[in-house]
Amino acid sequence: MSSLSNAAPAPTVQALQASCAGCSMHQLCLPMGLDDAEMLRLDQIIGRRRRIKRDQSLYRVGDTFGTLYAIRLGHFKTFQINSNGSQQITGFQMAGELLGMDAIGTGHHQCEAVALEDSEVCEIPFNRLEELFQDMPVLLRQFHRIMSREISREHGVMLALNNMSAQQKLAAFLVNLSSRYVTRGYSATRFQLRMTREEIGNYLGLAVESVSRLLSSLKKNGVIEVNHRDLELLDLAQLRSIALGTVPCA
Repeated sequence: MSSLSNAAPAPTVQALQASCAGCSMHQLCLPMGLDDAEMLRLDQIIGRRRRIKRDQSLYRVGDTFGTLYAIRLGHFKTFQINSNGSQQITGFQMAGELLGMDAIGTGHHQCEAVALEDSEVCEIPFNRLEELFQDMPVLLRQFHRIMSREISREHGVMLALNNMSAQQKLAAFLVNLSSRYVTRGYSATRFQLRMTREEIGNYLGLAVESVSRLLSSLKKNGVIEVNHRDLELLDLAQLRSIALGTVPCA
């Protein structure tokens, strides 16, 4: 029998696509900065790729923490429940970002994560990830960078929204989406809004009527083109100026 018959089978295209190295988001996620051997070790602890249907919860407030989730495909929203029982959206997450870090300190999730569309996540058991941190300082540094980036972004959003007009808030939100899509290799000016007008308003602290009115105003002034959820930023520079408050609000 030929020695070739005893060789390990070549990885299938599906297997390569499922691995960290083959994921188009790996430069934004935990594997960033890892060499091939380190990436293989990280890939070996990932439990499964889990598909989450639109409107399905990935985890809920109070759920016991044990797993981080790297978004492979799709979009999510995270929210908490106010004292009056209503949702308060705390963020929108997309491919290449981690979900579940809110629970590291307490051992229980402080918010709920729900898919805005059919999505897929990689499950990363946190106890096994911590074991890798001991042997792979570059992985620990990357994890700290991700946590710092998320904390800085959340604080920045809260501080900015408190001091912005309604139009500035919406413009800043759209500019932020644009920049995040660019880092993922997508168009800076043409994309779909995965969230509803109500969800945008909830996140920005605006009534849904205000969101619709502001989008219509931006469209009228030639800054954007919007058709349902399809959005085109016709004048990104102008939109940035509106967000910064350097041009008069309409």
